[in-house]
Formats: sequence, C-alpha cells, structure tokens
Amino acid sequence: MTRTRRGAVAALLALSMTLPLVQAATAAAPPGADTTAVSAAARKAAPVTLSRPTGPHSVGVSTLHLTDPSRTDPWVPGAGARELLVSVHHPARAHTGGRAERYLSTAEAQALAEGGSLPTGSADLLAGTRGWARQDAQPAKGRFPLVVLSPGFGTTRKTQTMLAEDLASRGYVVASVDHAYESVATEFPRRGLLPCVACQKTESGEVPHASVTAGRARDVSFVLDRLTGPTAVRKYAAMIDASRIGMVGHSIGGASAASTMAQDPRVDAGANMDGTFFTPLPREGLGGRPFLLLGAESSGPGSGDASWDEAWQRLDGWKRWLTVTGTQHSTFSDEPVLAAQIPGWPVVPGALPGHRAAEITRTYVAAFLDRHLKAAHRPVLDGPTRANPEVVFHAPR
Repeated sequence: MTRTRRGAVAALLALSMTLPLVQAATAAAPPGADTTAVSAAARKAAPVTLSRPTGPHSVGVSTLHLTDPSRTDPWVPGAGARELLVSVHHPARAHTGGRAERYLSTAEAQALAEGGSLPTGSADLLAGTRGWARQDAQPAKGRFPLVVLSPGFGTTRKTQTMLAEDLASRGYVVASVDHAYESVATEFPRRGLLPCVACQKTESGEVPHASVTAGRARDVSFVLDRLTGPTAVRKYAAMIDASRIGMVGHSIGGASAASTMAQDPRVDAGANMDGTFFTPLPREGLGGRPFLLLGAESSGPGSGDASWDEAWQRLDGWKRWLTVTGTQHSTFSDEPVLAAQIPGWPVVPGALPGHRAAEITRTYVAAFLDRHLKAAHRPVLDGPTRANPEVVFHAPR
C-alpha cells in the first residue's frame, strides 16, 4: 500500500479531507471572483473552530506569493514561472495585527464541498471558520527556528493550519507551502483556483509520484532562499535563525521532507507523517540528521508499504518510528477536528476523537523539533508513556 492516501489509485488522489478529486470544482471561481461572502445560514450555525494553540506566544500570520523566475512550472510549462503560496505563522506580540486569519476562502471551501463527500452547507461553515493567528501581527522579539510544512497530495497547505499555529505559539516560524497545480483547493492571486494537473498526470501514469517529491524539494529550497540568506524577504529574515531548520510533511509532503533533506543540507531535521517514500532515501542516509516516522495505526513495520521498512534501515541518525492507535491516514491533518463539528461529515467508526488526534500530532511533532532544533529533552520521545497510551514505538532490526 502507498501513503499518498493508502489504497487504490483513485484514493491516491483523495484529499486529506476524504474528498474525491473533481476537477470541475477547481474551475469554479475565475480570477477576481468574490470569495469573501459567507451565507446567512452559515453565520447562524455554530461556528467551526480549530483547536487553540498550546504555546506561550501569540501567533501572527501573513501570506507570501513567490515566483521563481529560474524555473518553468513543471506541470503546465505554458503557465510560465513556478509559483508558490506560503503562509508564514510566527510568534507575535500580543494584541497586534488585524482580524484572525480565515481558514479557507469561499472559493476554496466550495471546491472541497463540491467534491461530493461533504454535506450541504459545509462549504459555508468552512468558509466562516477562522484560525487563531492574527493577520500581519508584529513579530515577537528574538530569532526562532524555521519549520517548513508540506501538505498531502491534492490538498491545500491550510489542512496543516492547527499544527502550524501550535508550532508558532511554541516559538517557531512556520512556512506552509502550496505548490501551483498540485491542489484542488488553492486560490492563487489574480488566477483563482488552479486544477490539480499533477494529480491528473500521476493518475494517468504519465509521470511517477517521485516527480512530485523531487519538484517539491526544489520548491522548498527556493522558499528557504527567500526566507533566509542574502535574497531573503527582510520582514521574515529578521525573525528566523537560519542555523536551525526543520521540515515536516503529511502524506506525500512527508516523503518530500526526506527528498528535500537529501538535496539540501540546510534542513537539519525532518518528519514524515504517514507518507510513502516514492523516492528512496540515499543508501548512505541523510548525513546523520534526525528523522521521525509518525504513522497511522496500520503503518507499522511490515504493513505492506515497504518504503518505510527500507527508509528505516537507511536512516543513519537519531530516528523514531511511531504509530498511533485509532488513526487513519488523514488523522495528521485538520480533518478530525473539522469532521467532529460539521453535521453529516463522514467519520470513521472507532477513530480517535478529533481533539485527541490533534493533541497527539502536536505533542510529538513539537517534541521532535524541540529536541533537535532547540536541544531540549522531551521524555515522550524516549518510549511509551501513560499519558499517551495510543502511541506505539517500533524498532525493527
């Protein structure tokens, strides 16, 4: 089995939010369309909320639209230069900034709902949801480690919002990246929603999934150039400690973390949340750098995805292989928390409750980053704990 979404080819294209790919939905909103209106029915319904960040810092967020003039878009060459959208969450001064960030625009929420799996009215509820980060809040004093977040295939960076906000509240600058033509629900400035051409080409067999991880590695290296170093955007570079960089991804985003580390020595630590390694790790490993495997209940050793067994043998630095009882592939996104609040959203029987799923994901990802980017001992990484009985440690030989 593979973990872009574990299962058949059609499932490989499913969103982390369990939505089937419907390309017509991605063409729903042309550039310049009104994406701010929320229906009266949604305003009357109980608001959908994301789990509150747990760290001591207030959180700010801003969006960076990047264009790499040195590269033509790999999926649609006629579109011109490669484009990326980056949400930058960061520790912020309290009581600064504008209104809390919207979770999704109306067009993005509608694209998800029109996939066919969400109940009537869910798009309006999603469009009315707001995160905890304040838009354009002033950065907190100090310099902080940088963490890049990479979403699952076909999904938007917004599906990792709760993790991004929590890490920022704990003292990290977090860059969540959307890649043009790799999502069914990402609205680009002046261009509207772009179709997931990468999904189409991998589903048809025209290109292998390894092309996605390789392309994302190049994208992330470009993002690092723009956030650190001599060409960095000043407002972000001032708050980032470029000597401490990590990358975490869900599904194919997790595989992309390993691909990025293999080509870019600036990334000091990486984590893969339930994603197949479509590009094998180098035989020599990752130069002793630490790596975390955090998987669903069915993702233990010998699970059928040999890429994790192979990767484990090649990892040559600090490493952990953890699975979480009661979880599925989409657990490591925002889906469980959202599903618990939207009536009619399909929920897997026996699944870990949404708030608990978010708590475990946040706890173990933060502990991993704290240990390797802040040199802080985190006992939850040493072995099973009474506080987290769902987390299973594996150490295959």
